[in-house]
Amino acid sequence: MSGVNSARFLIRSGIVTWVLLIAIWWVFSLFYSSTFLPSPLETLIGAREIILDGTLFKFAGVSLWRVIKGWLIGCAVAVPIGILIGRNRIVRQLVEPVIDYFRFIPAIAFLTLFIMWFGVGEKSKTILIMYATCFTVIINTASGVLSIDENRILAARTLGTSEAQILFHVILPSCVPFIFTGVRLGMGGAYTSIVAAEMIAAKEGLGYLIFTSRLYFRIDWILAGVIVLGLIGFLTDQGLRLLGKGILKRYGINDTKEFDQGRTG
Repeated sequence: MSGVNSARFLIRSGIVTWVLLIAIWWVFSLFYSSTFLPSPLETLIGAREIILDGTLFKFAGVSLWRVIKGWLIGCAVAVPIGILIGRNRIVRQLVEPVIDYFRFIPAIAFLTLFIMWFGVGEKSKTILIMYATCFTVIINTASGVLSIDENRILAARTLGTSEAQILFHVILPSCVPFIFTGVRLGMGGAYTSIVAAEMIAAKEGLGYLIFTSRLYFRIDWILAGVIVLGLIGFLTDQGLRLLGKGILKRYGINDTKEFDQGRTG
């Protein structure tokens, strides 16, 4: 690999960007004490403490499980609703004002209510993540259904295709790219919500770690929690992208990054 190709690989893979960010972090840390802004090395040393006692991985696993559970249930509920809204004009007219209103209310605004209604256990957090996931998936799914050329559905009916066959062989395959985009965006909302919920009503999880570390003035633990949170979010999104590339490619899902699409499009 030539020097130019190596440089391009390092830039495209993001390695250069991360090295620059860490360098900037290190430079800024030189102007502050470690109790205000620890350096990358000090953060790593602090993270080692909560790695060795098992806290960091345990809390990361707890947060990941909560996100996956609420996100899956939210997607399972939202996709049928999105299809129904897209296919039925009366349902769309009835439901659209409600969605347009509630989708601007962040999930965290309902946290207190959900705790009072469903308790401080896992149920309130799962419902909170469902709420954070649902609207994005519903809107994307409904948009996908509405984008289908009506002539395709009419042609299928003309050939004697049943409504169930139209749903599974015309509507759903056409909507897959929209649904896939919705579930990826919904995953981001799920992470945002779970951290906020764990900061207020949890005894475990990365949000709990980030929030309670302030009591011990452990900025390094807070940064370690934030870094791990971003890492598991990145890895779950990469997992989704690989899943789309491997299983859903025939429906128009590819692994091209959005920025690349914009540049080459």
